[in-house]
Amino acid sequence: MPESIRNADGSPYDGRDDIRLGPVTVLTGLDQGRYPHGNSVLLQGAEQSLLVDPSMSLDLRSGPLAARVDQIFNSHAHEDHVASNRLFPSAPVYIHEADLPGVQDIDGLLSIYGFDDPAVTEHFRQVLEDEFQFAGSPDAVGVTSDAVFDLGGGVRTEVVHLPGHTRGHCGVMVPSAGVCYLGDIDLSGFGPYYGDAWSSLDDFRRTLALCRDLEADFYVTFHHKHVVEGRAAFLGQLADFTDVIARRDDELLAFLAEPRTLQDIVAHRFVYRPTVDDPMVDSVERRSMSQHLDSLLAAGQVTCEGEGLWRRGGGG
Repeated sequence: MPESIRNADGSPYDGRDDIRLGPVTVLTGLDQGRYPHGNSVLLQGAEQSLLVDPSMSLDLRSGPLAARVDQIFNSHAHEDHVASNRLFPSAPVYIHEADLPGVQDIDGLLSIYGFDDPAVTEHFRQVLEDEFQFAGSPDAVGVTSDAVFDLGGGVRTEVVHLPGHTRGHCGVMVPSAGVCYLGDIDLSGFGPYYGDAWSSLDDFRRTLALCRDLEADFYVTFHHKHVVEGRAAFLGQLADFTDVIARRDDELLAFLAEPRTLQDIVAHRFVYRPTVDDPMVDSVERRSMSQHLDSLLAAGQVTCEGEGLWRRGGGG
């Protein structure tokens, strides 16, 4: 194991920083789950266990999980959430039916991203194969938004459909433990991500409103925030996360004081910092900001003039 793979206290990475919340164990990923790693969740009932979003951090542990894994639930089909499904070949894989193609094989996953440049698609295919060692789950089972996993002994998990990030993105509620797992509603300063072909800004806005009604004592994110204790703390961080969308609107409107093309908007970088150098950035910027433009156009706040020039104004 590389010397750099450590727990927070500097000891070899072995799960010592895991957090136990009754029947729920948050399997802390490297750097609290910073991408490409993540914080997986293990639920243990009297009869069965369920592992949610096996991250690639599980590959790096110095020892195996303390409990067997009977089944897997993926909150959605993105590479970092399914990376270590392959470590548990006998465990059936479940995912919301809307994202099922993305976990079955690599072409299905690439379709979720939907890059419009074949060179970018092939670049990302190589990333999936080399960095994430992506192995599809062709026998994965699609579930609906009212799915329940009864693990025995009063431990039940309830799937909550939270689309926008992907069509099938879900959270998981564990009422007996007062735990809500939010997947990639990660409450980070980066804000909501809706830059793929299967993403939707409108759905994400509705999901964020729904999240305000999720009652729990602990809110777990796959990335960054890790475990947020208390509803008040969660609602404050959710508000900050939600405000990123409005900030992007405001910054875009300021930029459109002069006529701009979509390519001008993409080059300006409203989602990523200008210093981020990745072949996929232009695609994400284009999809994200096109949705903002559509929303602002419908609200009468921007107009699209001849030759694809966007400008602030046009009404309300």
